[in-house]
Amino acid sequence: MDSQRVKQIIESPVLINVTYHGIPVYIEELDEGNQLASVFPLENMDAHQEVDIDGLVEEGP
Repeated sequence: MDSQRVKQIIESPVLINVTYHGIPVYIEELDEGNQLASVFPLENMDAHQEVDIDGLVEEGP
């Protein structure tokens, strides 16, 4: 996923379905310089992690 789309998803008032290697995640922040996103799995909101935005996939409606 490109950084511009990550920004749009973060700013969206609606929850957009995104996965990281097949795991549904919520994107909190973007580190555009390093192409990293701060995310947590929807099933474990305490498991914050930094991931490469190339691994993020927007799922259909």
